[in-house]
Amino acid sequence: MDDEPSIRKFLRASLKQEGYDVIEAADGEEALQLMEQTLPDLVILDLVMPKLDGFEVCRQIREWSLVPIIVLSGRLEEAHKVRSLRLGADDYLTKPFGIDEMIARVEAVLRRTKNAERPSADPTFVSGELTVNFAERIVTVAGQEIRLTPVEYELLRQLVQHRGKVLTHRMLLQQVWGPEYAGEREYVRVFVNRVRRKLSDDTANPRYIRTEPGVGYRFLAPA
Repeated sequence: MDDEPSIRKFLRASLKQEGYDVIEAADGEEALQLMEQTLPDLVILDLVMPKLDGFEVCRQIREWSLVPIIVLSGRLEEAHKVRSLRLGADDYLTKPFGIDEMIARVEAVLRRTKNAERPSADPTFVSGELTVNFAERIVTVAGQEIRLTPVEYELLRQLVQHRGKVLTHRMLLQQVWGPEYAGEREYVRVFVNRVRRKLSDDTANPRYIRTEPGVGYRFLAPA
């Protein structure tokens, strides 16, 4: 989803060469229409588009879909990356980029989605009002189901499976995102906050996820 025909042509040819089926949209409104019609496995979304910008498209997609989203942008400002991730994007790639990096990001996002669907050795975990049914990949708080994206779910799964232990930023990046993301500490902070918000976890007085300043995060073991 990009308003520049040359970039769309480049991405389409490169992704098709790797065996992917590609559907294109030239503006935000068309992007949302195609999303509803085709239900793709992955969305590559430019921030600068006519009619609706990438931020708004990302927000509207997240109202009903957990499809992985990679955001493309020519802006280097960290604020744009953070805003994109907070709105629900799974990854953020700055233009200009090499096609090898683009393909690696696509593969990594799809791999995380597949990994998040794997059942855990522990069928069910309960901590207070939180229940994680690993067999069915269902998370509930006080009996209400919580919709997590594949990355959010995998992050929660890693924290829960290592409950009581501190997981460093590097460990979480390695286990959830993969070795390609070793320098993306901001991803961990933003996604932990996304999970906390969905679990209604108070940062100042956490029931589930505690920040270990300068180190990482720890899921509190049930009392």
